[in-house]
Amino acid sequence: MAGTSTHTVTNQPPPLAGYDLFTADRALVAAVERHTGPDVLDEVREELSVLGRAAGSAQVQEWGARANENPPRLRTHDRYGNRIDEVDFDPAWHRLLGKGVGAGLTAAWTRPAGHVRRAAGFLVWTQAEAGNCCPLSMTHAAVPALRADPELAAEWVPRLTSTVYDRELRPAARKPGALFGMAMTEKQGGSDVRANTTEARPLAEAGTYTLTGHKWFCSAPMSDGFLVLAQAPGGLTCFLVPRVLADGARNVFLLQRLKDKLGNRSNASAEVEFAGTWARRVGEEGRGVRTIIDMVAATRLDCALGSAGLMRQAVAQAVHHCAHREAFGAALIDKPLMRNVLADLALESEAATTLALRLAAAQDDGSEQERAFLRLAVPAAKYWITKRCAPVAVEAAECLGGNGYVEESGLPRLVRESPLNSVWEGAGNVQALDVLRALRREPGALDACLTEIGHAHGADHRLDRAVKDLFTELADLDGIEARARRLVERLALVLQGSLLVRHAPPEVADAFCASRLGGDHGASLGTLPTGLDLTAIVERARPVL
Repeated sequence: MAGTSTHTVTNQPPPLAGYDLFTADRALVAAVERHTGPDVLDEVREELSVLGRAAGSAQVQEWGARANENPPRLRTHDRYGNRIDEVDFDPAWHRLLGKGVGAGLTAAWTRPAGHVRRAAGFLVWTQAEAGNCCPLSMTHAAVPALRADPELAAEWVPRLTSTVYDRELRPAARKPGALFGMAMTEKQGGSDVRANTTEARPLAEAGTYTLTGHKWFCSAPMSDGFLVLAQAPGGLTCFLVPRVLADGARNVFLLQRLKDKLGNRSNASAEVEFAGTWARRVGEEGRGVRTIIDMVAATRLDCALGSAGLMRQAVAQAVHHCAHREAFGAALIDKPLMRNVLADLALESEAATTLALRLAAAQDDGSEQERAFLRLAVPAAKYWITKRCAPVAVEAAECLGGNGYVEESGLPRLVRESPLNSVWEGAGNVQALDVLRALRREPGALDACLTEIGHAHGADHRLDRAVKDLFTELADLDGIEARARRLVERLALVLQGSLLVRHAPPEVADAFCASRLGGDHGASLGTLPTGLDLTAIVERARPVL
């Protein structure tokens, strides 16, 4: 019948599936090769390619969709009325989390080039499903905090860095691997954790306490252990709260409700009540913030990595769609205006990836100079990269037209996820104020950042001029708090520009410096100036199947 021709599907792109997310990302591959020593480079590349193929498979993409379509459910009691405080997840969640643990995404602290390989893997795995990356991040970040107590570290770090995922709730000593969550903030405090009111009372056994209080956000409540801040007699202190006690009894861990979130729906975020909850002190009394500071830095870097991963997936989907979709007689990717949009998106993605991997390399280095660099660069990168994620995701969805607003495309999930990393682990103002704090208290941090930026001196006149503008901002301390966001934005852009000028292809560095540092850019994406090699930029961002 003539009407059957309406069912013939043409001019639609094939699914972006069955490919290696790692090797298809040229900027990420280049960063890994740059920051990984020759003795382990082949091993790291192969490991990341295995993870990339898994993340790009149709099977894992289906798991990601299922985990978000079937969010976790809270079960406070069993059928007999016993309090159990458990969270039920879709089986797809456990498969994703098991893959992430098995890929070493919590094992950076014990492996050569551990932070670079783990950062690249985290960026790749975020593209498969971002929600399961939350417990992976917190488990990874708990290690430096636990090392404040050598005895606790000896007991817990081997479990946290294990590549075995064990979902059962039982004493951690009986498990081959364990996950960590955290419960820091409270209703009245938020980011001001010193305002917390949860009370810690010492017990007879040295280093043990009972906790009483309410935590407004407890991330990953199904974990085996939690880092918690509470007020001890000596002041705000860090504690380890095991989910199950050594004798097999459940610790008092009263889950009040799960948060109904905009995105990140596969992952559980809870409110939890402590009422005589057993805890072990981590570090000294009154030194809670000092104890968790390295943990905070690690989770903030993961926020930047996660946003870089979301941006990369959004750009890959947009470029892939436009390469296969025709309009007005030609492929969308060949239309000058669309090419401008895609190139602008690609610049944002590559700049985020390049800076985030540089920070991971600094963690691997561990020298005093690199630690000083991280002190300033991490909050600046966390601030800027996470801020750029939402406009990139929204613009990428628009590249697909109406299809980008439909759940099946995957773009709506990226859009919902895109603001998250800017909010978690300290929102924008917290990061900006942290940069100011580092500038005032740790002059070595600024010196280290300026040394890093200075490696590109003379390579691009627009970068040099932007550095001078940054010096002007730093020299004028009057009212600097009100200008903190402006200062941090400039610092992050100059860091990105310095890295791209040194390491990216000339067309990428030229376009970034012209638009982000030279001021030749509009208020929205897709407003790059003329005279740039946009075709080469887009082609570099195109995923190769």
